[in-house]
Amino acid sequence: MKPVEEIYWLRFYGCLAVFSFHFLDRLNQHVDNVYLDLARIPAVLGTPIFIFISIFLFSIRYGNQPPHGFLTKRLQYVMLPYLVYGLLYAISNYLNLLRLGEPVDLIEQLREYLIYAGWHGYFLIIAMQFYAFYWLYSRYRLEPWLPAGPWLIVSSLIGIGYWGLTRYYQFEPPGYLLWIAPLGWLYLFFLAMLMVQHYPSLPPARRQRLSWLRWLSRPEALLAWLIMIAVFTWFGRLEHSSKETWVIPLFILFTLFTLTRLRNVHATPLVKRINRYSFGIYLAHPMFFAMVDFVHEFVPFPLWLYCLLLLVVGMAGSIGLNWLANRIPGGGMLFGKTLHVPEQRRASQAGCSLS
Repeated sequence: MKPVEEIYWLRFYGCLAVFSFHFLDRLNQHVDNVYLDLARIPAVLGTPIFIFISIFLFSIRYGNQPPHGFLTKRLQYVMLPYLVYGLLYAISNYLNLLRLGEPVDLIEQLREYLIYAGWHGYFLIIAMQFYAFYWLYSRYRLEPWLPAGPWLIVSSLIGIGYWGLTRYYQFEPPGYLLWIAPLGWLYLFFLAMLMVQHYPSLPPARRQRLSWLRWLSRPEALLAWLIMIAVFTWFGRLEHSSKETWVIPLFILFTLFTLTRLRNVHATPLVKRINRYSFGIYLAHPMFFAMVDFVHEFVPFPLWLYCLLLLVVGMAGSIGLNWLANRIPGGGMLFGKTLHVPEQRRASQAGCSLS
């Protein structure tokens, strides 16, 4: 099978979006203005992109027959890094609070990070739930009862209602338990399944039953939604994260547009290199941001140098750690495997996210 070039670009974008979102959070501690909020708009798509990619590639690769040991393998590749990095972040935060003289309990920190998923690795818990759902959906042939087209609409409404109501009633369980519930992300599963059904192109416009897909993939639809988001942002009426109601239509419009425009655009060597280390970058970059913050506490930098160090140390450190871990036996399993990304276009299909 030919490489899925679009996925290289989507994973590249998703990796940089997550990295940029956390970078902007750091910068926001020093600068707070509407321009930073506008910059966050494209960055909120990072987490949804990774979930979408995984389901899309599993479905296009395995169809309705996930291989034996599928879930066991996913547990190893996803949950072991979750535990390793969760421990690292929990212990480092515990030590930092002790250094600052704050009252802190190690067991409480471990519970917050590992049980309540109170760190950016909450994404791995979401992903694992959808890997299990994909296995059930395929193994028990649920497509006739849960057709992707109608259920994309239903699940989008469920997600919008979930994020909207929890915000309205200020429902805040411990950690990120609110975020890891699948209700807010269910639309990503059915969007991925629907795109696989019609890959590599959307249904012809004459097929009225699904002509809405082609209409939504038009650049005018995405541009109109972006303009509306920018206007609301300019007047301070929106919160910016991947867990907002307005992100769901934005992601659907963005995905339909990009998957129909990037098919014949070959990924560059830089795009493929970021793809190769994307999992490690996702997991490790806040650790290197924290190192820059620690040094900055004792040796204050001008803002431009602080930003430059965050970008360089965060990216280079994450790639370097992932490169080193994957050269140690078992290191990739613990710290995140690098993806197999063929250098030549004639090579096998693009490596699956988190595989």
